[in-house]
Amino acid sequence: MHKPQRDAVRTRALLLAAAGRCIATRGASVSLDVIAREAGVSKGGLLHHFPTREDLLLALMQELLDQFTAAVDRELAVELAHVPAGSPAPAGSLVRAYVRAVFADLEDGDRAREQVTLMGMIGASPAVTEFVRSDDEAWSARLADDGLDPLRAAVITNAADGATGSLLWSRKDSASYRELQETLIALTYNAGPLDTAAKV
Repeated sequence: MHKPQRDAVRTRALLLAAAGRCIATRGASVSLDVIAREAGVSKGGLLHHFPTREDLLLALMQELLDQFTAAVDRELAVELAHVPAGSPAPAGSLVRAYVRAVFADLEDGDRAREQVTLMGMIGASPAVTEFVRSDDEAWSARLADDGLDPLRAAVITNAADGATGSLLWSRKDSASYRELQETLIALTYNAGPLDTAAKV
């Protein structure tokens, strides 16, 4: 990679990091001038990479979602490390990786809380809302191929996501989530429908 390309990648990363910090502390309406100063870049430099506020917010959300996808894929690689080459992935492998990635994020409660808050702040942007919807659809498609009953997979992943959301009003120690994580993981080893029949 040529040096100008490296510099462009570095500047873009600085701008996204600065935008995250500024929005988290000052709100989504923080000025582009403030973000540029925080990044040590001119406003013209910021606009070169992100011509509009929508472009910046969309790129920031994409980075946050890409980080989570990468975390899931790392967990999935560990999950599949002992599966013989050419053999199908065991049912629930992706859901287990998803749950483990979520709870790994929760280990750093302050950082996770900041990210949840940040995503909430920038999620009101129409372009970001549409991007998040598309990302949700992509995850639904991936999870549908994981071999679990669809409702079982939805309950498990939604419960994991809910644990992240609870950070906004809870100061639980990360250890307190361990039992929930273990319970959700255990649910992935039965691929069939959940027993939702009322017990009398």
